[in-house]
Amino acid sequence: MYDLTDPKIIKSLCARFGFTFSKGMGQNFITDPSVLMNIAARATDGADGVIEIGPGFGSLTAALASKAEKVTAIELDRRLEPVLKETLAGFNNIDIIWRDCLKVDFNELLNTRFAGMSVSVAANLPYYITTPILMNLIESRCPFRRIIVMVQKEVAQRLCAAPGGKDYGAVTVTTQYYTKPEILEIVPASSFIPAPKVDSAVVSLELRGEPAVKIKNEKIFFALVKAAFSQRRKTLVNCLMSSGKFGGKETIERAISSLGKDLRLRGETLSIEEFAFLSDFFVQNVEFEN
Repeated sequence: MYDLTDPKIIKSLCARFGFTFSKGMGQNFITDPSVLMNIAARATDGADGVIEIGPGFGSLTAALASKAEKVTAIELDRRLEPVLKETLAGFNNIDIIWRDCLKVDFNELLNTRFAGMSVSVAANLPYYITTPILMNLIESRCPFRRIIVMVQKEVAQRLCAAPGGKDYGAVTVTTQYYTKPEILEIVPASSFIPAPKVDSAVVSLELRGEPAVKIKNEKIFFALVKAAFSQRRKTLVNCLMSSGKFGGKETIERAISSLGKDLRLRGETLSIEEFAFLSDFFVQNVEFEN
């Protein structure tokens, strides 16, 4: 068994297999064993299986496989195939899918490889594609036990932000609509090889049994959220007018007044419940195209 958190061993494997880290793929491997074990412990709490995205050299994969009944890792970089074949040779409960995770049907994956099992997702996500991957996982509506991800610290703060701050945005609302996000720990840049320029954070996303709020039309709700944050320096009235989807100025102002808010407010001050109220108001008072 390799100590895949030892920088010397990682460099040795790189030299032996002719592997170089791809900046374009956002490859930064974690070298802190306590972080790996914490992620594995949280991911496997109440879950029999784990889907891992981006195994790298297999350090997190091995930690997960030591606790889970089954691990399926999804990896895009085929250069890692001979490396993982060697570093994970001691496990018989790991399989690897060599694909772009954004093209994986996770519902099908659960049905074909994890039938009857409770499954979590774990990942050390590349910074450049964090949001698309997270949204793909969340919006798939798959019955994951939870999603545990390593992301850029600033992204973690956005996922968990409260209304009114600079970190609060459309991604926040979408994430908190489907999940209960929690920052588990901050991981300094020095805990990776190669070291990124910023710190990271481990975030737990507990999937809600039901969305955070009940709404009449999800499509309108998310269109409203997107429009509200489209021009952060403008008032909500102007943002919604610019979108051209929520009726005229009078209707928009009536909606905000019905909420008991000042017409000069900005979208970033609204809670999910208030977005839900406005969304239902527009569903009842504006004729939308199908």
